[in-house]
Amino acid sequence: MATTYLDRLNPEQRRAVEHGAGDGACAPAAPLLVIAGAGSGKTSTLAHRVAHLIVNGADPRRILLMTFSRRAAAEMTRRVERIAREVMGETAAIMSGALAWAGTFHGIGARLLREHAGEIGLDADFTIHDREDSADLMNLVRHELGLSRAETRFPTKGTCLAIYSACVNGAALLEEVVKTSFPWCAGREAELKRLFAGYVAAKQGHAVLDYDDLLLYWAQMMEDPALAAATGGRFDHVLVDEYQDTNRLQAAILLALKPDGRGLTVVGDDAQSIYAFRAATVRNILEFPSHFDPPAAIVTLDRNYRSTQPILAAANGVIALAEERFTKDLWTDRADDRRPRLVALRDEADQARYVADCVLEARERGMLLKQQAVLFRTSHHSGPLEVELTRRKIPFVKYGGLKFLDASHVKDLLALLRFVHNPRDRVAGFRVLLLLPGVGPRTAQGVLDRMAEAQSPLSALTTHPQPPRTGAAWPDFVRTVAALRGGAGWPAELALARQWYEPHLERVHEDAAMRLADLFQLEQIAAGYPSRERFLTEITLDPPDATSDEAGVPLLDEDYLILSTIHSAKGQEWRSVFVLNVVDGCIPSDMATGSRAEVEEERRLLYVAMTRAREELHLLVPQRFYIHAQSARGDRHVYAARTRFLPKFLLPLFDQVAWPPPAATAGSAPQGLRSDVAARVRDMWR
Repeated sequence: MATTYLDRLNPEQRRAVEHGAGDGACAPAAPLLVIAGAGSGKTSTLAHRVAHLIVNGADPRRILLMTFSRRAAAEMTRRVERIAREVMGETAAIMSGALAWAGTFHGIGARLLREHAGEIGLDADFTIHDREDSADLMNLVRHELGLSRAETRFPTKGTCLAIYSACVNGAALLEEVVKTSFPWCAGREAELKRLFAGYVAAKQGHAVLDYDDLLLYWAQMMEDPALAAATGGRFDHVLVDEYQDTNRLQAAILLALKPDGRGLTVVGDDAQSIYAFRAATVRNILEFPSHFDPPAAIVTLDRNYRSTQPILAAANGVIALAEERFTKDLWTDRADDRRPRLVALRDEADQARYVADCVLEARERGMLLKQQAVLFRTSHHSGPLEVELTRRKIPFVKYGGLKFLDASHVKDLLALLRFVHNPRDRVAGFRVLLLLPGVGPRTAQGVLDRMAEAQSPLSALTTHPQPPRTGAAWPDFVRTVAALRGGAGWPAELALARQWYEPHLERVHEDAAMRLADLFQLEQIAAGYPSRERFLTEITLDPPDATSDEAGVPLLDEDYLILSTIHSAKGQEWRSVFVLNVVDGCIPSDMATGSRAEVEEERRLLYVAMTRAREELHLLVPQRFYIHAQSARGDRHVYAARTRFLPKFLLPLFDQVAWPPPAATAGSAPQGLRSDVAARVRDMWR
């Protein structure tokens, strides 16, 4: 039977997949919001919906699928093919391969901006700056405007970029952003506006865009009725994953693509909206149905396939106290008599010992270390635990480290490619020129100034007098740039760039051999892209992890414990989960209690942590813990109460444990009352 691939779905999942079938299975249907609880099979449901559209005749080239990462889009495409293959056989690969518009908001935006560059005043050869390059350009403008020489402290380049990004992604006024998130910058609004105007002018002059521009320019483009109609008209179906993590710009883009909502499906969970620091807003998913008339249909996926019922009962109890949410209570048929543990400990040292003891005990019961995870609100919270794990020889991997593009040697090679692709990219050019022996900042600026003034920047480079003390390095550099620009072919040109860079790598870095392995890895990655342009775009927007350059020694153990921030753990699951420092001041963070919205996001963060656990959940409550942000005077250890998100009436959902447990030891004093201290204290006042 043709629909057997739908038989594995539960009734709610099938409703979401078949939504709009009455209008013709592949016709653009009325807008749909799928509220997908943690562990409810969200990815499978979305993949089945895409496959169902294709199986029923939808043109995959007219399907736009936007996910949280490029890897998620690739995995979704693979799932779509596997599902469609049950009905279509070998032709499924052809159809799923035609899902050309599957990617992130930023990646899709970059492609559309290049296509329409001539219509919106962009150079089609624009390059994209990562956060570090953007901060460097911001700093350059900051110096040029004299803001670094102010009599009083002016915000650093990183802070300036964060303020700019918050304004752009949150579609918020500068004054509002400064007041709510950067109050120490109050009074600097006029200077910041001047700085941001200069930053925008510099980007446009250098033909570069930053991360935020990919959304900002796309949103601005969609305000033109003709361009909006043309862009929206090329897609019959638009599907968005993780909608709770979108910001205001992304919501505006989506509504401009499909103003009436026909063919629009968004999937997400308001209870897992935890990225406000990236300008994501839970309002997008909460208000989605009301944007359309009639309102969007809502399908709720509340059957959980991950956790046991006692874990879900506790998590439901926490999120039920949220001020505003789509009502759902996760349920499962995975019965278990073990409730989550709420463990009271004296301090962080005891907390570390408790985790180590439990982890080893579970390992002896047959649970691999990598099936266990320790989650925490902020990276430094795991410090005492890392010491204890190292002392007891328990291997671990900590998520959230150096990104591939942060490694200096990778940035050097990519800077060369960006400079070749866009010779007006001043930040890339400056970095590459400084690699040459004998070239300092002043010489590099002179070369770039001459290129900027020329109608043909590359001709200006090739005819520029050789700087003194550069020897053979200068003509070699000029020849390499010309060869790369001339079209050595992709990805062969990356090998050519690497061969040029190798002598500089060996001259600058002592561990050149290890770093060279990263560059060979980069060549392997590059082979998966059709062009230099696509490679530079995608590698910047979704970089892989680093393999060297301060990323730590390689882990050779076959098994290891997972340490992760809660934010990095989203979308993951483990058999056993420990959550550190479940106390006020950590969850919620003392830096995130300035507004109701911040407190509510912290509640959702605890909910996300709890719903990562499949079988065992330990919430740890040390009475005394270390605060990094406190004054250097006096003890930085503070005493705290259990998090406000676990009020007294929720405690019956947990097994409450004190650790270490009181136990009589050999030679201990006799049990019973030794001294009635309470009575003696009372007698003091008689």
